Amino acid sequence: MESNTARGGTRWKRFAVVMVPSVAATGAISIALAQGALAASFSLSGQEFKVSTDKLVGQGFLQYGTADAQHNGTQVPVAVSAFKHAQITNLCQSVVVPIPVFGDVSMKLTAGGNGTPVQAQNLYIDLDQLNADAQFNNINIGVAAGDSTNGPGIKAGDHTDPGSFAQEADSATLTDVKQTAWATSAGTFKLSGLSMKISKGRNECF
Repeated sequence: MESNTARGGTRWKRFAVVMVPSVAATGAISIALAQGALAASFSLSGQEFKVSTDKLVGQGFLQYGTADAQHNGTQVPVAVSAFKHAQITNLCQSVVVPIPVFGDVSMKLTAGGNGTPVQAQNLYIDLDQLNADAQFNNINIGVAAGDSTNGPGIKAGDHTDPGSFAQEADSATLTDVKQTAWATSAGTFKLSGLSMKISKGRNECF
Protein backbone atom coordinates (compact mmCIF):
# COMPACT_ATOMS: atom_id res chain seq x y z
CA MET A 1 0.00 0.00 0.00
CA GLU A 2 1.16 3.42 -0.55
CA SER A 3 -0.48 6.05 1.60
CA ASN A 4 -3.63 6.12 3.70
CA THR A 5 -6.81 5.96 1.66
CA ALA A 6 -8.48 9.31 1.10
CA ARG A 7 -11.61 9.46 3.19
CA GLY A 8 -14.83 10.38 1.41
CA GLY A 9 -18.06 11.77 2.73
CA THR A 10 -19.93 8.47 2.67
CA ARG A 11 -19.48 5.41 4.83
CA TRP A 12 -18.93 3.28 1.73
CA LYS A 13 -15.62 5.00 1.03
CA ARG A 14 -14.41 4.18 4.52
CA PHE A 15 -13.91 0.57 3.51
CA ALA A 16 -12.89 1.16 -0.10
CA VAL A 17 -10.00 -0.81 -1.58
CA VAL A 18 -7.94 1.48 -3.78
CA MET A 19 -5.98 -0.20 -6.55
CA VAL A 20 -3.56 1.12 -9.13
CA PRO A 21 -4.13 2.05 -11.89
CA SER A 22 -7.92 2.43 -11.44
CA VAL A 23 -10.79 1.04 -9.40
CA ALA A 24 -12.82 1.26 -12.58
CA ALA A 25 -10.68 -1.61 -13.90
CA THR A 26 -11.14 -3.83 -10.84
CA GLY A 27 -12.39 -6.77 -12.89
CA ALA A 28 -9.43 -6.73 -15.25
CA ILE A 29 -6.99 -6.18 -12.39
CA SER A 30 -8.47 -9.09 -10.45
CA ILE A 31 -8.00 -11.41 -13.42
CA ALA A 32 -4.42 -10.22 -13.95
CA LEU A 33 -3.58 -10.59 -10.27
CA ALA A 34 -5.07 -14.07 -10.16
CA GLN A 35 -2.80 -15.01 -13.06
CA GLY A 36 0.20 -13.48 -11.29
CA ALA A 37 0.63 -10.96 -14.10
CA LEU A 38 0.39 -7.70 -12.19
CA ALA A 39 1.90 -6.18 -9.08
CA ALA A 40 -0.56 -3.72 -7.54
CA SER A 41 -0.62 -1.37 -4.57
CA PHE A 42 -3.71 -1.04 -2.42
CA SER A 43 -4.68 0.40 0.93
CA LEU A 44 -7.39 -0.29 3.45
CA SER A 45 -7.75 2.11 6.35
CA GLY A 46 -10.14 4.38 8.19
CA GLN A 47 -11.46 1.96 10.78
CA GLU A 48 -10.42 -1.19 12.57
CA PHE A 49 -10.44 -4.38 10.51
CA LYS A 50 -9.30 -7.99 10.77
CA VAL A 51 -6.37 -9.72 9.09
CA SER A 52 -5.56 -13.42 9.19
CA THR A 53 -2.95 -15.61 7.47
CA ASP A 54 -1.86 -19.20 7.74
CA LYS A 55 1.78 -18.15 7.47
CA LEU A 56 3.79 -14.97 6.98
CA VAL A 57 7.51 -15.23 6.24
CA GLY A 58 9.19 -11.83 6.33
CA GLN A 59 12.72 -10.60 5.75
CA GLY A 60 13.99 -7.39 7.32
CA PHE A 61 11.63 -7.00 10.31
CA LEU A 62 11.08 -3.83 12.36
CA GLN A 63 8.43 -3.11 15.01
CA TYR A 64 7.81 0.25 16.69
CA GLY A 65 5.01 2.21 18.32
CA THR A 66 3.13 5.21 17.00
CA ALA A 67 -0.42 6.61 16.82
CA ASP A 68 -2.81 6.54 13.88
CA ALA A 69 -5.02 9.57 13.24
CA GLN A 70 -8.60 8.53 12.58
CA HIS A 71 -11.37 10.21 10.60
CA ASN A 72 -12.86 11.83 13.72
CA GLY A 73 -9.55 13.38 14.75
CA THR A 74 -8.74 10.95 17.56
CA GLN A 75 -5.38 9.23 17.94
CA VAL A 76 -5.23 5.42 18.22
CA PRO A 77 -2.05 3.85 19.67
CA VAL A 78 -0.69 1.08 17.44
CA ALA A 79 2.32 -1.17 17.03
CA VAL A 80 3.67 -1.06 13.49
CA SER A 81 5.10 -4.32 12.15
CA ALA A 82 7.21 -3.63 9.07
CA PHE A 83 8.91 -6.00 6.61
CA LYS A 84 11.18 -5.30 3.64
CA HIS A 85 9.84 -8.42 1.92
CA ALA A 86 7.04 -10.79 2.93
CA GLN A 87 5.46 -13.96 1.59
CA ILE A 88 1.93 -14.51 2.90
CA THR A 89 -0.04 -17.76 2.64
CA ASN A 90 -3.84 -17.57 2.77
CA LEU A 91 -4.20 -13.85 3.35
CA CYS A 92 -7.61 -12.60 4.48
CA GLN A 93 -8.63 -9.00 5.23
CA SER A 94 -12.16 -8.11 6.32
CA VAL A 95 -14.00 -5.05 7.53
CA VAL A 96 -17.59 -4.56 8.68
CA VAL A 97 -19.31 -1.19 8.24
CA PRO A 98 -22.73 -0.40 9.75
CA ILE A 99 -24.97 1.34 7.22
CA PRO A 100 -27.96 3.22 8.69
CA VAL A 101 -31.26 1.39 8.03
CA PHE A 102 -29.54 -1.14 5.74
CA GLY A 103 -27.47 -2.81 8.50
CA ASP A 104 -23.96 -4.25 8.53
CA VAL A 105 -22.05 -4.59 5.27
CA SER A 106 -18.89 -6.72 5.08
CA MET A 107 -16.00 -6.59 2.64
CA LYS A 108 -13.62 -9.54 2.56
CA LEU A 109 -10.48 -9.84 0.45
CA THR A 110 -8.62 -13.15 0.16
CA ALA A 111 -5.50 -14.17 -1.78
CA GLY A 112 -2.52 -16.49 -1.71
CA GLY A 113 -4.54 -19.62 -1.08
CA ASN A 114 -3.77 -21.55 -4.25
CA GLY A 115 -0.22 -22.62 -3.42
CA THR A 116 1.32 -19.31 -4.53
CA PRO A 117 1.81 -16.93 -1.57
CA VAL A 118 1.09 -13.22 -1.72
CA GLN A 119 4.30 -11.24 -2.30
CA ALA A 120 4.69 -7.86 -0.58
CA GLN A 121 7.46 -5.27 -0.58
CA ASN A 122 7.85 -2.64 2.16
CA LEU A 123 4.89 -3.96 4.11
CA TYR A 124 3.52 -2.03 7.12
CA ILE A 125 0.75 -3.28 9.41
CA ASP A 126 -0.59 -0.89 12.08
CA LEU A 127 -2.14 -3.20 14.65
CA ASP A 128 -3.51 -3.13 18.17
CA GLN A 129 -3.88 -6.87 18.73
CA LEU A 130 -1.92 -9.87 17.44
CA ASN A 131 -2.24 -13.59 18.11
CA ALA A 132 0.25 -15.91 16.39
CA ASP A 133 3.09 -18.39 16.80
CA ALA A 134 6.29 -16.46 16.05
CA GLN A 135 9.91 -17.29 15.34
CA PHE A 136 12.56 -14.56 14.91
CA ASN A 137 16.07 -14.88 13.49
CA ASN A 138 18.78 -12.69 15.04
CA ILE A 139 16.34 -10.53 16.98
CA ASN A 140 17.44 -7.27 18.60
CA ILE A 141 15.03 -6.18 21.35
CA GLY A 142 15.28 -2.64 22.67
CA VAL A 143 16.90 -0.93 19.69
CA ALA A 144 16.01 2.74 19.29
CA ALA A 145 13.48 3.19 16.49
CA GLY A 146 15.72 5.66 14.68
CA ASP A 147 18.78 3.40 14.92
CA SER A 148 17.29 0.29 13.35
CA THR A 149 19.19 -1.16 10.42
CA ASN A 150 16.57 -3.80 9.62
CA GLY A 151 13.17 -3.40 8.01
CA PRO A 152 12.05 -0.71 5.57
CA GLY A 153 12.46 2.07 8.17
CA ILE A 154 9.84 4.19 9.91
CA LYS A 155 6.88 4.79 7.62
CA ALA A 156 6.62 8.27 6.14
CA GLY A 157 4.14 10.31 8.16
CA ASP A 158 4.46 8.26 11.35
CA HIS A 159 5.17 10.42 14.41
CA THR A 160 7.67 8.42 16.43
CA ASP A 161 10.42 9.55 18.76
CA PRO A 162 13.62 8.31 17.05
CA GLY A 163 14.93 7.23 20.48
CA SER A 164 11.81 5.29 21.45
CA PHE A 165 11.71 1.53 21.98
CA ALA A 166 11.65 -0.75 18.95
CA GLN A 167 12.72 -4.25 18.01
CA GLU A 168 14.18 -5.71 14.83
CA ALA A 169 15.21 -9.05 13.35
CA ASP A 170 16.81 -10.39 10.20
CA SER A 171 13.67 -12.41 9.55
CA ALA A 172 10.41 -13.44 11.18
CA THR A 173 8.02 -16.32 10.61
CA LEU A 174 4.46 -15.98 11.95
CA THR A 175 1.95 -18.83 11.75
CA ASP A 176 -1.78 -19.00 12.49
CA VAL A 177 -1.95 -15.20 12.51
CA LYS A 178 -5.06 -13.38 13.73
CA GLN A 179 -4.86 -9.63 14.24
CA THR A 180 -6.91 -6.49 14.38
CA ALA A 181 -5.44 -3.50 12.60
CA TRP A 182 -6.12 0.11 11.67
CA ALA A 183 -4.08 0.30 8.46
CA THR A 184 -2.15 -1.96 6.13
CA SER A 185 0.17 -0.55 3.50
CA ALA A 186 2.88 -1.76 1.16
CA GLY A 187 4.92 -0.46 -1.73
CA THR A 188 3.65 -3.30 -3.92
CA PHE A 189 1.47 -6.36 -3.55
CA LYS A 190 1.34 -9.30 -5.92
CA LEU A 191 -1.79 -11.27 -5.08
CA SER A 192 -2.39 -14.70 -6.58
CA GLY A 193 -5.96 -15.98 -6.53
CA LEU A 194 -7.39 -12.61 -5.50
CA SER A 195 -11.05 -12.63 -4.45
CA MET A 196 -13.02 -9.67 -3.11
CA LYS A 197 -16.58 -10.04 -1.83
CA ILE A 198 -19.03 -7.51 -0.43
CA SER A 199 -22.00 -8.95 1.42
CA LYS A 200 -24.76 -7.99 3.83
CA GLY A 201 -24.19 -8.97 7.45
CA ARG A 202 -20.99 -9.92 9.26
CA ASN A 203 -18.64 -12.04 7.14
CA GLU A 204 -15.21 -11.72 8.77
CA CYS A 205 -11.87 -13.52 8.54
CA PHE A 206 -12.22 -14.80 12.14
